Amino acid sequence: MTNILRRAPFRLVAMAAVGSGLIHSNNFSDFKTSVRFVVPVKFRDTLYSSWMVMQDMLPHQSLLSLDPSRYGNFPFLLSRVASAESAPPADTTKATPFDVGDGTKPCCGCLGRDTIVNAAAKVGSAVVNLSVPRGYHGLAVGKSMGSGTIIDKDGTILTCAHVVVDSQRSSTSSKGKVEVTLQDGRTFEGTVVNADMHSDIAIVKINSKTPLPCAKLGSSRKLRPGEWVVALGCPLSLQNTITAGIISCVDRKSSDLGIGGMRREYLQTDCAINVGNSGGPLVNIDGEVIGVNIMKVAAADGLGFSVPIDAVTKIIEHFKTKGRVVRPWIGLKMLDLNDMIVAQLKERDPAFPVVSNGVLVPVVVPGSPADRAGFHPGDVVIEFDGIPVKSINQITDILGDKVGKPLKVMVKRSNNISVTLTVIAEEANPDM
Repeated sequence: MTNILRRAPFRLVAMAAVGSGLIHSNNFSDFKTSVRFVVPVKFRDTLYSSWMVMQDMLPHQSLLSLDPSRYGNFPFLLSRVASAESAPPADTTKATPFDVGDGTKPCCGCLGRDTIVNAAAKVGSAVVNLSVPRGYHGLAVGKSMGSGTIIDKDGTILTCAHVVVDSQRSSTSSKGKVEVTLQDGRTFEGTVVNADMHSDIAIVKINSKTPLPCAKLGSSRKLRPGEWVVALGCPLSLQNTITAGIISCVDRKSSDLGIGGMRREYLQTDCAINVGNSGGPLVNIDGEVIGVNIMKVAAADGLGFSVPIDAVTKIIEHFKTKGRVVRPWIGLKMLDLNDMIVAQLKERDPAFPVVSNGVLVPVVVPGSPADRAGFHPGDVVIEFDGIPVKSINQITDILGDKVGKPLKVMVKRSNNISVTLTVIAEEANPDM
């Protein structure tokens, strides 16, 4: 009987631990801690009989009323599990979220222990460290350090313009030399073949006798706030560095950041980004590049910004076809409309046109193509080149690279007057 008494508590705890895999206790007398064990059916009868034997052999208060200042409170709450006979029949045709016996494999769409590992592994070998000597009147004054991503086996590297191009140069492209170090330690001399200072995107080329690892470009169009992302690069020249976080905002505007000039949009993330990360890839959990990291807010943590890969893809296409990025300019300041803004404007001015969607024009730049075409402040653009529009991004996509081509634009004005205008876009000043 003494042996049964001695083994009963251990059998109880062992069986319960097998069933749940989790025990938590609190040794502070100010807290009341409950421990719940979920017990598999096959252990239920053994555990229950052990519990009954222990209750019969021990005084009632010996387990539940131990000195809490010394042992802590352990009020056990036992939950019996329904038997297989009482449970509804399992649907054997449905796949289980976890393979039996393997707790490391996440269900489809879940974040598992290897999710970020696998995403980083798909891109990691294509991430490079870039070093560019800086000089002043022929004197070496240091180096510019950054990161890049090989996007083609021929040695095409995607990076930031400010990493490889002297910001003091008036030219938007450079034939400068760049020292490129791969993750495996190999070093190449690269050449800057294209750079666009407005978007801060550049292309560097290296030559290798063997195929190089390259990353796959994804899409940023359908990204949503809260999605997991991984930033790779060489912060402070520390190669093979990986940080993870989420998408904080998918369309952070340059005006929100106090950046003047032409309109730009960024992905905002809370990944740790530091000096040297510039030009490195922002990657989704599928291991696809969905952005290029370019900057962070120096006075804050978790505020990093990347150029969306969809915008980068268009820039690369311009590099290939025209050797530079061609941006049409018509001279309009625009604002996306929604029901709330329309209601506020209608309340302020009863003559404001009745529209369900469109783009408001609060400012027309004097002397611009839009000014010459007859645009007025307060116009609401509802069609652009024959296509109904609901956002500025749509207008930007329609404009594309249509410089010098007449475009029909339908606008609504006060008292619901509809007017059709013809505007001819000019190429934007690259230094704007």
